[in-house]
Order: sequence, then C-alpha cells, then structure tokens
Amino acid sequence: MTTTIPIITAHDDFVVANKPPGLLSVPGRGPDKADCASARIAAMFPRATGPIICHRLDMDTSGLIVFALTPEAQRNISMQFEARTVAKRYIALLDGHLANESGTVDLPIFFDYPNRPKKIIDDRGKPSQTHWEIIDQGADDIGDWTRVEFTPITGRSHQLRVHAAAPANTGGLGAPIRGDSLYNPSATDGDRLHLHAAQLAFDHPAHGWRIECQCTPDF
Repeated sequence: MTTTIPIITAHDDFVVANKPPGLLSVPGRGPDKADCASARIAAMFPRATGPIICHRLDMDTSGLIVFALTPEAQRNISMQFEARTVAKRYIALLDGHLANESGTVDLPIFFDYPNRPKKIIDDRGKPSQTHWEIIDQGADDIGDWTRVEFTPITGRSHQLRVHAAAPANTGGLGAPIRGDSLYNPSATDGDRLHLHAAQLAFDHPAHGWRIECQCTPDF
C-alpha cells in the first residue's frame, strides 16, 4: 500500500500536496478508512505538531491541498480559508457542451438527507456561488465534453459537483462532471471523478508573502 503522497512544496510551517483521487483528506469511520492524506503527511513529516488540517477535498477530487506543520500555521491558514482570502481554481471535464463562454452559478446547497452524502439545490441551503469559464470543448467516443475552470466563491461541500449537474433552466450548468458517481447518471464503475484542484494561493503564515501553487490534472 502506498504510504506517501506527492509533495508540491514544503516549508517549515506547512506543506502543499497533490492528493490523488480516491484518497480521503482525513480519516473516516472505522479502521478500513484510516488511510488518508493527513495521515500520510503526518508520517512523512514527523516534526508536525498539533492539528494539521486546514481544509479538505472530497475523496474523489484530486489536486492541491495544504497541511500545517505547527499549531500557529494551522490557525493562520484556517483563518485565511474562513476569510475567503485563499484563491482556489479547479479544472473539470464536463459531459456535454455549454452555451456561454463563462458565467456564475448562484444556487443554495442543502443536504439531501434521504440520500446522504448527496447535496441538492434548495432554498433552505447555504448561499453558494461558483464562477466558471470554458477552456475547451470537443467530442470523443463517450460524447460531447467541455473542459472548464471553476473558481469557487464559497466553499460548500460538493459545491462544484452540484452546480455543474444542476439543470441549466434552474441556473446550473446542466453538464455534470464526467465520472461523478453521485451526480452524473452516465458515470460508470471504476471511472474517476474528473475534478482537480489545479491552483492554490494563500499567504505564508509566518512571513506574509503570497504562496502560489499549480498542479496539472492527469485528464
């Protein structure tokens, strides 16, 4: 079993890693879900003290994730996420074509309690906004596809996945992410979620200068 995780950059206070798809960000319930990105980072950087989690990626999402190595860094970076001063951009491959070149989805997201962990668009949910822009469009043996860049303004769980799959006549994109087993009826067993955290920028927790990381997806 792999016990490491690719490191994009490492500092005294934090590291940025490239989480592979299918790996939990934090431990799940039960011993069979103990393997996760945070556990691998803790093993790779035994000098880490205190909580190292600053944010999370969905298990099926790949890409950039930052872990703190000191309590002070964890507090600082976590506050940056809460203040929405962290810049995040994702690359996704959608099934279908989009009519416009760019836009913003502004739809509230709520728990789909009978079908957890799924989320739904519901006025009872929290306000959620996602800016999107087309990178490329085409077709392959599966069908039409659109490669987009997502810039989440808010950071709700499953936000990009729900906003992509929501019908266009409700304000969504009407084009679910390829391989999304929760929101794309065309997803097949064994196919990965084509969603990748490709860019991450935040302030160095000790020195204040801007840290900017990029990581190209493998799709």
